[in-house]
Amino acid sequence: MNSEFFIALRLLSKEKHIQLEALCEGIQKAIVTAVKRDFNNKDIVFCEIDPEKEEMRVYVRKNVVSEISDPDCDILPEAAQKYKSGAVPGDIVEIPLETRDVSRIAADKGKHVLRQGIREAEHGLLREEFQSKNQEIITVKVLRIDPETGDAIVEIGKYEEILPKSEQMPEETFREGDIIKVFVVDVKDIAHKYPKCTLSRTHPGLVKRLFENEVPEITDGTVEIKAVSREAGSRTKIAVCSSDENVDAVGACIGPRGARVGKIVDLLGGEKIDIIRYDEDPAAFVAAALAPAEVIDVELDPEVENVCTVIVPAGQLSLAIGNKGQNARLAAKLTGWKIDIRPDTQVDAQEEAAEDVSAGTDEAAQESAE
Repeated sequence: MNSEFFIALRLLSKEKHIQLEALCEGIQKAIVTAVKRDFNNKDIVFCEIDPEKEEMRVYVRKNVVSEISDPDCDILPEAAQKYKSGAVPGDIVEIPLETRDVSRIAADKGKHVLRQGIREAEHGLLREEFQSKNQEIITVKVLRIDPETGDAIVEIGKYEEILPKSEQMPEETFREGDIIKVFVVDVKDIAHKYPKCTLSRTHPGLVKRLFENEVPEITDGTVEIKAVSREAGSRTKIAVCSSDENVDAVGACIGPRGARVGKIVDLLGGEKIDIIRYDEDPAAFVAAALAPAEVIDVELDPEVENVCTVIVPAGQLSLAIGNKGQNARLAAKLTGWKIDIRPDTQVDAQEEAAEDVSAGTDEAAQESAE
């Protein structure tokens, strides 16, 4: 390898904004792939590129054997002496390939080998960049909307990703050029392709990250988010606790005059947010999770794990269950408990009895007056 090769690599590194080491690693992989074809694609080919010393070394590793069974992988002790003095069966020798041999083997690949190396380096760079954004909120630009599916194609740096219609909030509409916040749910590394991000605006992680960004007490670790349940565009319940008895976890999340939670509600297009105080006691936690409904009692099932019965005033049964069961559903997701909500029939009976007594007293008084 002459210095011109490494000068070209440095220029390419600067042009593509790829670290030289990453670029060399990609080219190493490409060369190994090309050269392996001359050895029936067996994993015996290695390549090392040192840009500081301006050296490149390509070699194959072979097993020293007394009898050759695979010419690609085996070498006799006599021939191995050239590469390792005193080589005996059982040893492994490294046989360097001359630059001209590498060039000859890869000649028909030409620019393809170099392009493949650059592509590998770009993939590695993008992979690192995307992984750093995993489970985080990022700001993206809407490039266009698919008229058939409703998917939004968004721009992340120099690359495009899809925000599926299913991951957009109900009744949410975007236009070309809109700047929006999305949550990176996952980053998948796809072989021979750019890594792909799974984006969402409906994931509970979006709300969690918004609170972490907005509430200093969460950032410094004083307040902890224990759980989040969400039905995007409609309602979210978030459970919080404080490690400092002098800091009110719920109050910190609400903020002065509701400023903190109000800002998050605005970012979510008016989505309602219930902030619940987390409790280690499952019964207390379940009762709090059913807010704004009042809870009389929570009975934990001793035989079935994470199942409970909640007693509420009959007049608050619909409030506890919520519209189409939403309040109960979100509370169950938040706590991890299956919740059976029932009205307090005993209280109802007492109230009815009291009404009957009252009515009877009124009638008696009326008769006496007559």
